Amino acid sequence: MKNDIIERRHGALIQHGPKSARIYVMECAGANPETLVQELLLLGAERGYGKIFAKVPELASAAFLRAGFHEEARIPGFFAGEETALFLALFIDTRRARSVDEGEIERIVTLAVNAEVRSPGPLPDGCMLRICTPDDIPAMSSIYREVFPTYPFPIEDPAWLLETMRTHVDYYGVSCEGRLVALASSEMDLEGGSVEMTDFATLPDWRGNALALHLLQEMEEGMRRKGMKTAYTIARALSGGMNITFARRGYQFSGTLVNNTNISGGIESMNVWFKPL
Repeated sequence: MKNDIIERRHGALIQHGPKSARIYVMECAGANPETLVQELLLLGAERGYGKIFAKVPELASAAFLRAGFHEEARIPGFFAGEETALFLALFIDTRRARSVDEGEIERIVTLAVNAEVRSPGPLPDGCMLRICTPDDIPAMSSIYREVFPTYPFPIEDPAWLLETMRTHVDYYGVSCEGRLVALASSEMDLEGGSVEMTDFATLPDWRGNALALHLLQEMEEGMRRKGMKTAYTIARALSGGMNITFARRGYQFSGTLVNNTNISGGIESMNVWFKPL
């Protein structure tokens, strides 16, 4: 299946395509909300997408809410540490609005929010944390291909990794005896001061060593040095380990994005967590 399209419409940055069968408004930028909403509704109907998902400043949300969008999550201080971001959804296919895994998702969230906040212990012998460089891209691509059968962005593509590394993403890795075994990324909004902690992947033989927790702690320190104000993640709702990892680092649960993202072979619900830095 081809990767989804990322393009600008009326100034807004959107991603859409058949992989997740959705439209994702990644940035509203200077778009007129009324005009943008009408464009999204037309595009969704035209392409047969099941969901429109929009990350918008609260001050720009009225046009979306009037059109039938509802709030799935919110992050205070998302824009410049001051303005709230709303994660809004409209289900064109109403069957997609209900998750069959609702009970399990609630169980995982309960476990996570009750997890003890703590720092990780020592890394395994022979392992070290570091920021990845272009020389690491072949190994990074291989890890992402192995861990994720499908993913909403082409993180297995070396050209994508190089472009994002050069512009607004810091990739972090755990290297054990000279070999990368775990990865994650800090995707920065350099103007707005928010950073998405994402793309966590650990090779199967190295799971159970809390490498994601080590990576997250290191990433937070790096993002503070770069002046980021608010960190957040959109984590797989059925991944107990990832939800607990963010809770252990003091992130707050914000809401569930229902049937939102094609990841690891199917469309899954995602949980939003955030933390002021």
